[in-house]
Amino acid sequence: MPTTPVVIGVDSSTQSTKAAVTDAATGRILAVGRAPHTVTGDGGARESDPEVWWQALREAVAHGLKESGTDPSAVTGIAVAGQQHGLVTLDPAGRPLRPALLWNDTRSAPQAAALTEALGGPDAWLARSGSVPVASMTAAKWQWLRDHEPAAADAAAAVRLPHDFLTERLSGVAVTDPGDASGTCWYSTATGAYDPVLLDLVGLDPALLPTVASGGAERVGSLTRAAAAALGLPEGVAVAAGTGDNMAAAVGLGLGGAGLLDHPVVSLGTSGTVFAATRTRPASAALAGFASADGGYLPLACTLNCTLAVDKVAALLGLGREDAEAGGEAVLLPYLDGERTPDLPHASGLLTGLRHSTTPAQLLGAAYEGAVFTVLRALDELLLAVGLDPADPGVHSRPLRLIGGGAQGRTWVETVRRLSGRPVLVPEAQELVALGAAALATGAATGEDPVAVATRWDTGRGRELPAVTRDDATWDRIESVLGDADGWFARAGR
Repeated sequence: MPTTPVVIGVDSSTQSTKAAVTDAATGRILAVGRAPHTVTGDGGARESDPEVWWQALREAVAHGLKESGTDPSAVTGIAVAGQQHGLVTLDPAGRPLRPALLWNDTRSAPQAAALTEALGGPDAWLARSGSVPVASMTAAKWQWLRDHEPAAADAAAAVRLPHDFLTERLSGVAVTDPGDASGTCWYSTATGAYDPVLLDLVGLDPALLPTVASGGAERVGSLTRAAAAALGLPEGVAVAAGTGDNMAAAVGLGLGGAGLLDHPVVSLGTSGTVFAATRTRPASAALAGFASADGGYLPLACTLNCTLAVDKVAALLGLGREDAEAGGEAVLLPYLDGERTPDLPHASGLLTGLRHSTTPAQLLGAAYEGAVFTVLRALDELLLAVGLDPADPGVHSRPLRLIGGGAQGRTWVETVRRLSGRPVLVPEAQELVALGAAALATGAATGEDPVAVATRWDTGRGRELPAVTRDDATWDRIESVLGDADGWFARAGR
């Protein structure tokens, strides 16, 4: 059994919970317990019962402790990193009133557009919240609930984000952090607090919201007696404020925004995201101007369709994930769930450029290319938003850190290299969200800065692949089709 202090970093994502039982001294993950979630809904709806998250957290922690052989008395801290933006409404006893509306629920797109107009347009939102509402943002989901289920909105005694809900179950304290709060569109990254004008706009009483901790590593309390019993842990275990999953991944990589831009990251998972830690407050309608978990900023762009969309195309073609080939003329925009970046919430997949000579493997390759192009174009927007030219040789030569499930796939990695023309660094560390949460838990238990913890753990090391010549022909072909598609979706009322 481990003799050094152990912490537990929890990654409560869209599809599952992972609990990384981690050596607090070295950052070595001793075991990862896992438990699945259930997501329901069609026609743009995506919902989950928050009680399933709590049960999954209990199961994942139990599995992790058992697999690692950890004595529960060795555990000193726990932190939750959760999927962002989800809307959790609770009754006075802290029980969910209805299933949570998840980040990828696109039904709130009309509310997002109406809120943007009501405040005076994108610039007004950027000045206050740092982000412009899109369907994924919590404010748009709350407005959807008010419009479509007013009784449920009126009955809410508390409004939480997914990680807030779980942190409160652990500690008994209603608290969030600046990072996850910045994804609501009712928190201001300019003031570091909830914005009364935005709360008034969406008709939300601030008394329903959790307090905002100074950072994700702040110790907000200890495990309650009930939570300790449910998890099989001592009551004295420190509970951190926790944060959103993207903020935790940045901590897990040791990114702290020491300079203008700290290591752009491309994450390939259910969604595709690009982000970087910075001390420069971004202002771009193409980005989510999030706060980071350590007091800086984490500008981020997110696409809805990444690995799951490409896997769906592979399944339709009867191919394996690695059966793709480049070199075809087809362009496939895999917007199977609508799209967030670009903001086309009601779009569908679009395929053009078919020839008699087109092969199934080339079609799958086109799906990879469409997904990667969308992510990399968002990266260019991020760089511009913090004052950097993507074409500048000094900027272009910096490695992209490639994380997420897709980073373990040969075709994903090679497609990113080919379409970016940049060197790529694939970190050795796995489960970066859970590892970042473990660093937050260590900070809560010891008072140490969590980014310094991750740096000490050397989480950023990895395999660096050199740049290859950028495939300008494929890039230009997709760019041309996407420009036409924007107009087509607009004409079709999508």
